[in-house]
Amino acid sequence: LKAQDASLGLAGLSLPPELGPQIMGDSEYSFSLTTFSPSGKLVQIEYALNAVAQGRPALGIKAKNGVVLATEKKIPSPLVDETTLTKVENLSENIGVVYAGMVPDYRVLLRRGRKMAQQYYTYYRELIPVSQLVREEAAIMQEFTQSGGVRPFGISLMIAGYDDSGPQLFQVDPSGSYFGWKASAIGKNHVNAKSFLEKRYNEDIELEDAIHTAILTLKEGFEGAITAENIEIGIVGEDRKFRTLTPSQVQDYLGEVE
Repeated sequence: LKAQDASLGLAGLSLPPELGPQIMGDSEYSFSLTTFSPSGKLVQIEYALNAVAQGRPALGIKAKNGVVLATEKKIPSPLVDETTLTKVENLSENIGVVYAGMVPDYRVLLRRGRKMAQQYYTYYRELIPVSQLVREEAAIMQEFTQSGGVRPFGISLMIAGYDDSGPQLFQVDPSGSYFGWKASAIGKNHVNAKSFLEKRYNEDIELEDAIHTAILTLKEGFEGAITAENIEIGIVGEDRKFRTLTPSQVQDYLGEVE
């Protein structure tokens, strides 16, 4: 009976005896950010990733002549002024970002990223390289996993840009880890979105085709009708100018994929 009792998990689920203490141990550390659990996890970071997974879907696709970011943008109430809600933003002239997760956390990283990009330009009189700005943003997020009295950022970022190294796409997660991607997705249904992108992506894709693929990927898990008002798209091309498409431009692309 004692062995059987030891095999019960937190919710009364039957578990192997050796896993019972481990899971109990993890739960005891779930409120501490800076302390590892016995299984080697920082559980609060996993909770932060859960917050990201509940956010509105967002994705990025790197083409051979540019990068596209796209996201679902649903207004929580018809009384909200939709012009005040933007998910795709500029970090600098040649770099843009989109997020999935908590909006207030996004504003903090957006402000800090813009400040770092401007400081670089003031000092060197040239635009900050994409990888350097990504590294700086990731360093901020990592710092919030190793400091007392704070919590991890509840967002993941997709950062797109164009510099001397060509088009680039990066994903930054709450732990501070970041990777370069050819195409990726974050937020709700990100696993299905990545699977869809894996089937559609090819190395020679052009920016225009990447925009179509981004729209089709969003449509895969979209609840309700997709319109120019409830999605947002940003692009950067060989002109190295990141810009957000207007609703009329988005509508034209929607017409092309239907």
